[in-house]
Amino acid sequence: MEFRIANEEAFTTEAPFGELLISGEDEHGFRPYQLLVSSIAGCSGSVLRKIMRKRRVEIGDIRINADVTRNDKEPKEVKTVHLHYTIEAAGVKEELMEKMLDIAKKNCSIVQSVEPAITVTESFTLNA
Repeated sequence: MEFRIANEEAFTTEAPFGELLISGEDEHGFRPYQLLVSSIAGCSGSVLRKIMRKRRVEIGDIRINADVTRNDKEPKEVKTVHLHYTIEAAGVKEELMEKMLDIAKKNCSIVQSVEPAITVTESFTLNA
């Protein structure tokens, strides 16, 4: 990937899906910590969905709420990311969901890349 100056406040890169603007300021692009957290949630959710499909679980919806804790002092690094999944799936027991989340975490390349520097935890709510 190549990153170039886009303007006074942002860098840009061209990805297969399109242009991505990155800036430390909300009004000029995606903030780096937002992209980091999005990568963690997106990777975890994608792996979980693959696992659920392999197990032939009928998925209605998966929503992921990411709660981020950052250090108060500069450089305000991300310390923890808690992912809370709200999952609509027919006939899934809590034990199976816990097992699938554990497998997803172990197989998510982004989570495995950031831990132990960033603690990633999960919880879930099942909706039938």
